[in-house]
Amino acid sequence: MLELRNVTKVFNPGTVNEKVAINDVSLKLNDGDFVTVIGSNGAGKSTMLNLVAGLWKPDSGSILLDDIDVTKMPEYKRAKYMGRVFQDPHDGTASDMNIEENLAIAARRGKKHTLKWGITRKERETYRELLAGLGLGLENRMTSKVGLLSGGQRQAITLLMASLECPKILLLDEHTAALDPKTAKVVLDLTDKIVRENHLTTLMVTHNMKDAIAHGNRLIMMNNGHILLDIKGEEKMNLTIEELLEKFNQSSGEEFASDKALL
Repeated sequence: MLELRNVTKVFNPGTVNEKVAINDVSLKLNDGDFVTVIGSNGAGKSTMLNLVAGLWKPDSGSILLDDIDVTKMPEYKRAKYMGRVFQDPHDGTASDMNIEENLAIAARRGKKHTLKWGITRKERETYRELLAGLGLGLENRMTSKVGLLSGGQRQAITLLMASLECPKILLLDEHTAALDPKTAKVVLDLTDKIVRENHLTTLMVTHNMKDAIAHGNRLIMMNNGHILLDIKGEEKMNLTIEELLEKFNQSSGEEFASDKALL
């Protein structure tokens, strides 16, 4: 479904600020994989996600989506194949538009624009059912402006928008990092539900080691632009934070340096 082949990305090449963010990374996600990505700051997690999304282009290597080479495809053309939820709840929605208008925009992504009436009765009924499935009471607030919602509610709406048209891949970029622990759990539970019900191939970058272990069927740990560990199946199901740290120490020859990830 998604494949990175020997991808490298260097920022500020040839200067004193040169940074090799991704170094000869190869990765393949199969249909339906839910992969969590963990690593300390500067490990390359978000850079890899942005390369997949098309925000940046790799300096070498290739990126394939459903066997289509999208390496040189611009971000706006790639967007129709992808759903994305950002770290900041404000980035995924239009604050001055109401909930149903935001959902309608997501439903029309990648489609031709017409002069038909904005939101049909059938669409409104569909949105109401989808919102009811979130369990947050938002189905009764469809005409409320999104800017009036809490951060958790906005992330739930963004999740729904990102998955509305069943994208080829769902990209989650630390989408609970700005939320309090209780709200983050609600959003992560909704993430599991949406991914499972829609059988979405998902790549989730997280700053939290506990969440990386608890969610998804596969865990990738990055360090200095490399994929250091790729843990899946029963091994991941039985994994503990202590075991993951030990594996990291053995593979990298150094201690994990992010206290935030352990909380």
